[in-house]
Amino acid sequence: MSLWFSASAVVPSLIAEYGLSPQQASMMTSAVQIGFVAGTVTSALLGLADRLDPRRFFMASALVAALANALLLVVAPASALVFVLRFVTGACMAGIYPVGMKMAVSWARDDVGLLMGMLVAALTLGSAAPHLFNAFGGVDWQFTLLAASALALLSALLINLVGLGPNLAPAPRFSPGVALQAFRRPALRWANFGYLGHMWELYAMWAWLVVFLDASFREVMEAEPAAWWSRLATFGAMGIGGAIGCLLGGAIADRYGRTTLTMGAMTASGLCALGIGFLFGASPWLLSLLAAVWGVTIVADSAQFSASIAELSPPEYIGTMLTVQTSVGFLLTLFTVHLVPPLAAAWGWQYAFAALAIGPFLGVFAMSRLRAHPDAARLAGGRK
Repeated sequence: MSLWFSASAVVPSLIAEYGLSPQQASMMTSAVQIGFVAGTVTSALLGLADRLDPRRFFMASALVAALANALLLVVAPASALVFVLRFVTGACMAGIYPVGMKMAVSWARDDVGLLMGMLVAALTLGSAAPHLFNAFGGVDWQFTLLAASALALLSALLINLVGLGPNLAPAPRFSPGVALQAFRRPALRWANFGYLGHMWELYAMWAWLVVFLDASFREVMEAEPAAWWSRLATFGAMGIGGAIGCLLGGAIADRYGRTTLTMGAMTASGLCALGIGFLFGASPWLLSLLAAVWGVTIVADSAQFSASIAELSPPEYIGTMLTVQTSVGFLLTLFTVHLVPPLAAAWGWQYAFAALAIGPFLGVFAMSRLRAHPDAARLAGGRK
């Protein structure tokens, strides 16, 4: 997953060196989102996540994505080819993220939430890793891209060591209409609506937090240390904080319930989105602390939406239902990733993130409706 934000992490360097426009900077992330949506729609319609050996599907996807990311080193950063390569990278993620979740669920007993939390914790660390590479790679943005491709190549090899658990259902027959069950079944529909509220906020925060922190830190320190500390703070919030949030969220959800955890986490992250702008230009330590709290809460619920889908779906179609969920969620992020820059330009960074609070607050409503549905008894062994 280090490929996802490998280009986004070096955007400040590319802006300084090549003069990328805000629109070009946004496309570094949104091209991946578009590719992911295209890949997941194709996978869902063809049932690839349920009909192919998940390890081989994962391996092939990781190899192609690693190559596409590495090719960024040989094209001009302002070239349209950059966005094509980012699209290909995103499309390949359709064979990595939801497929990985399916493999994790195949081993679950009474710990679906924790297993999903572990997987999303790894996803979070991987997504944040380019910011760490960028901090220690200095101005050499090529190092960040190369390191991300190397990790993806390693993952393509390591996935072959993974065993498939006893819960893996036999491959079903091809049925393109099965993907529509994700919104036809009321319980699945409310779980997916909750996920949409979560995704409204998540990737916009992940994409722009480093830029926000960099701009804030420059108010109180020189440009070079501001850039370095903003990268470390972003990795701390996204990677370390996010991974801790995923693991804690999984353990809490398995014990106290999926809807309990998701509603609590979305309430907390929404409040962080509303409040973080008021610390713009304040002490970097104080701002970094609130960013870390946001990093924990914004992703603590992520795995639990997927766990809910896995528990509410027919066993033979878990892969497809997870693919549909991630597809519609990342389709929404195409809007919110592009929403932040014009808000920052119009209102300033002090208020740019406040609009992101809309999503989690609506997500709380959706999960409250799921909690009231009879099928919620299937969540977390009856712990709603």
